[in-house]
Amino acid sequence: MEKGGWRIVRIQGSHHILVKRSKRISVPVHGNKPLAKGTEAAIIKQTGLR
Repeated sequence: MEKGGWRIVRIQGSHHILVKRSKRISVPVHGNKPLAKGTEAAIIKQTGLR
């Protein structure tokens, strides 16, 4: 996501808060556990990576 212009502005608990221009998203990071499919789809939709 950093290649897409997103950067981590802070880490709050188990969530990384990323920002690009005026958009902000929260990405859960729980060790080695993979993201749920719905969560992954929501993040992709919010970031416009696909």
